[in-house]
Amino acid sequence: MAVTLAEPRLLLVKLSSLGDVIHALPTLEALRTLYPHGEITWLVEAGNAPLLERHPALDQVWPVPRLRWRGNDFLEGMGSLLRIARHLRGQTFDLVIDLQGLLKSAVWVALAKSPRKLGFDRTRELSYLPLTEKLPPYDPEEHAVWRYLRVARHLGAPPATPRFRLGFTFPENLSHLWPEREVRPLAILHPGARWSSKLWPAASWARLAEWLAEERGFQVAVSGSAADRHLAEEIISRSQTPLLNLAGRTSLPELAALLKKARLAVTTDTGPMHLAVALGTPVVAIFGPTAPWRTGPFGQNHEVVRLSYPCSPCFKRRCPKPRCLTDLPPSSVRQAVEKLLLRQEIP
Repeated sequence: MAVTLAEPRLLLVKLSSLGDVIHALPTLEALRTLYPHGEITWLVEAGNAPLLERHPALDQVWPVPRLRWRGNDFLEGMGSLLRIARHLRGQTFDLVIDLQGLLKSAVWVALAKSPRKLGFDRTRELSYLPLTEKLPPYDPEEHAVWRYLRVARHLGAPPATPRFRLGFTFPENLSHLWPEREVRPLAILHPGARWSSKLWPAASWARLAEWLAEERGFQVAVSGSAADRHLAEEIISRSQTPLLNLAGRTSLPELAALLKKARLAVTTDTGPMHLAVALGTPVVAIFGPTAPWRTGPFGQNHEVVRLSYPCSPCFKRRCPKPRCLTDLPPSSVRQAVEKLLLRQEIP
């Protein structure tokens, strides 16, 4: 049922993670189509805020810090959270939408002043309790993009092709990361992930990088967060061909600019995979313990590589014998890359 006001005030709560925020972008677009004169505010964790800061469908972005449980970081984070909470309590919204479905989003939904608080029923951590209006429990096998869009459809948004506009201001100068005179096409490898069970062996990444550079003529760069530096260094040390190490060296807008420049990205199941997809960069995604039909690269111009073992997907963050990835040969990923490159060559 649609909000009937001509210019409603909406609060969208989707804090994290990077990939999940990207999955929610088509829902934002659908809400803007439904409420062209409404005021839409997005509450998001500060690390993901650059993705939204200049988004044309948004009026305001409210970044909230992610608490770090260490000394001054914790105290500063708590101070920021309290200031945001006071600001939130001073506002009134016509509609609050919880797309997160976790305790950390439920707290903000409960604090918000609104006669209507919408989300899915029976979400984790009892996060549905502050809701005044509940959609039926979602099908976990449905892709996250379509799941979030169900909320917009419930409100009356018309069906439309999912749209992934980003709110970045892309940096113009990347010379400190990418040689200005480099003429070879760029391939970005993103081997890291928060779950150790999602990691493909470093030796396999090194073999793939060698093939991309020596046989396919790419300049290969290894991207990642500061936490991925050791993994990137191991891949580079195992490779017989020079690679660029970008791990821990890029801001989110810089990573986005490099992914946009790249002809190809090969990734694990992680946020930068979805960022590359949103930017229109062809992706080869390596999956093991998770389900690509739920959270894989959205759209047609991508390839997923996985072994169909009985235990996969297990959705375990750690696995003592992650054979779904350790058994995956580089040749399988090379074949997926060849498919993507062939499609690019066909007019």
